[in-house]
Amino acid sequence: MKKIYHLSTCDTCKRILKELDLPKDFELQDIKAEAISKEQLEQMRELAGSYESLFSKRARLYKDRDLKNKTLEEADYKELILEHYTFLKRPVLINEEEIFIGNSKKTVEAAKTSVHG
Repeated sequence: MKKIYHLSTCDTCKRILKELDLPKDFELQDIKAEAISKEQLEQMRELAGSYESLFSKRARLYKDRDLKNKTLEEADYKELILEHYTFLKRPVLINEEEIFIGNSKKTVEAAKTSVHG
């Protein structure tokens, strides 16, 4: 599978998509317009190793709900991501069996290498 989960209103996601110059066989999913399904999230977790690695601690709701002062378990991360799209660290790029999460320079470079060889 070749897919990228992103937010079309996010300038960082837009910049990364442009930088990646994805081939036509990649499917794009705007997570605000089309919510992540439980199956999609479970597939991401299988590749990533944990729900926590997919979770964005920079989300405004993370601060608003004072989640940093709570002890979150894997099940909590899963439920929060399914509950609101902003909790997914983005973009998430899946290239066959590889997953790239987030927008760090290192992650984007690794994704670019994976996509373009």
